[in-house]
Amino acid sequence: MEYSKGVIKKVAGPLVIAEGMRDANMFDVVRVSDKHLIGEIIEMHEDRASIQVYEETAGLGPGEPVVSTGAPMSVELGPGLIGSIYDGIQRPLDDIMKVAGNNLKRGVEVPSLKRDLKWDFVPCMNVGDEVETGDVIGTVKETEVVTQKIMIPYGIKGKIKSITAGNYTVTETVAVVETKDGDKEITLMQKWPVRKGRPYAKKLPPTKPLVTGQRVVDTLFPIARGGVAAVPGPFGSGKTVIQHQLAKWAEADIVVYIGCGERGNEMTDVLNEFPELKDPKTGRSLMERTVLIANTSDMPVAAREASIYTGITIAEYFRDMGYSVALMADSTSRWAEALREMSGRLEEMPGEEGYPAYLGSRLAQFYERAGEVISLGKEGREGALSVIGAVSPPGGDISEPVSQATLRIVKVFWGLDSALAYKRHFPAINWLTSYSLYVDNIGKWFEENVSEEWLKLRQELMSLLQDEAQLEEIVKMVGMDALSAPDRLKMEATRSIREDFLHQNSFHEIDTYTSLNKQYLMMKLVLGYYYEANEALSNGASIDKLIALPIREQIGRFKYTKEEDIQSRYDEILKELEIQVAGAFDKEDF
Repeated sequence: MEYSKGVIKKVAGPLVIAEGMRDANMFDVVRVSDKHLIGEIIEMHEDRASIQVYEETAGLGPGEPVVSTGAPMSVELGPGLIGSIYDGIQRPLDDIMKVAGNNLKRGVEVPSLKRDLKWDFVPCMNVGDEVETGDVIGTVKETEVVTQKIMIPYGIKGKIKSITAGNYTVTETVAVVETKDGDKEITLMQKWPVRKGRPYAKKLPPTKPLVTGQRVVDTLFPIARGGVAAVPGPFGSGKTVIQHQLAKWAEADIVVYIGCGERGNEMTDVLNEFPELKDPKTGRSLMERTVLIANTSDMPVAAREASIYTGITIAEYFRDMGYSVALMADSTSRWAEALREMSGRLEEMPGEEGYPAYLGSRLAQFYERAGEVISLGKEGREGALSVIGAVSPPGGDISEPVSQATLRIVKVFWGLDSALAYKRHFPAINWLTSYSLYVDNIGKWFEENVSEEWLKLRQELMSLLQDEAQLEEIVKMVGMDALSAPDRLKMEATRSIREDFLHQNSFHEIDTYTSLNKQYLMMKLVLGYYYEANEALSNGASIDKLIALPIREQIGRFKYTKEEDIQSRYDEILKELEIQVAGAFDKEDF
């Protein structure tokens, strides 16, 4: 087939305009100049194509050739994804380094999946079996933790003509399917265009939580499996640390982490940390179930725009196998900035704050690809893709367009607060401004699987924290001593909720992860003190003695109790609490 060829007319940073491209299509991948730079057509005017180039365009000039490849921007999906580190357009950074050294050179062509590695293919279908899109024909053990299911690519339906076990590279044929359009060869690898969501049979409503082990998230603002959450926050409020925590601890089989336009040192932290981290479920390295996409702020800006799509397509592929996948996008603001830059170069009419008018719809397209689904295929596998996007609004002002467009789509908002971060209260999620719209859907799951009291206790915590915010205003004006005794007790109890329950140390080996049962017992303890003391107060106990009870220290230290000892320790503290509250009555009170 003859591909469309044109010549460069104009170069404006990452935007190249080429003439003579009448036969090319929108979103085709093109090779620009003799250096073979990768680009993508994003606009067509008659025979002029506007091309977004994913590499540095310095030194390009008019008259140089542009050749279309005739295919849209696609990713390679198959064994070898797990544990890889890619750039924004799925080029493996370790292989590029072997070819080109430490700095990314232009025009380097390296296949996304290693072509020389052999994988052990184990068939689970036989010759003569009827197959359709999405059916699993065999498996490949990719790492100790992840087994890839080799699925029939989209649009193929028929009867298996041949299938053989053995060691294959990703491009070798493992099976042949007889279809009405002739024989189709099936390899371990399939390709998929990134801008198009992978199809599924049915989307399911969210009913189960994505357990993260972070108390403020699980208890107050839970996210559902297959849900979407946004983490906006100013510089230094701990977005990246929360993303890392969720990548480590969330109950997902596969983690896809996209560093989109982030600072190089943050990505370095990820790359150094993840291989070292022990996966709590398997005891192996966390990298054995992670795919990293690194597009740092010094890499070409157009590839930043692609990185989000690359990441979510890889995540959908694992979702189709029936895995639970968590995708971290850090940060979508940098991605929106890349859109803004390209839109400015294209001379489009700017929307609010210079962002393009289609910012909201692009964000919605991205987040819409999350969800819990039943995959294609006769088996009806259930997979889930949960997306957590960090937003970095300039100056922490969440009234700016990216934050607002995100909040219109997502159902969980973890608002990070610089005031809390300055007080060293981490995770700095503000409990007054954050919300989760999944609580009603997944509350039932908590009541059935953890405790019937879960929603009631959560509500109590929330009410106390809101009351504290109102009382704080009064304390600022007239001081603590002006409050009545019940209000003083309320202030003390909420301080305990904040310091002992909501504050969580990500770098402490026990406190970094809290199981749901332990979260429940912690809620019981902090609220148990409040109830007991409140009752004693109404019976005439001394407020000063109740506030100064030594047991409060033990309640505060309960979060450092190992999982196996929590029940016995909980019972001890409750007994001691009753004894100490009874001793808070003055002798003459009786």
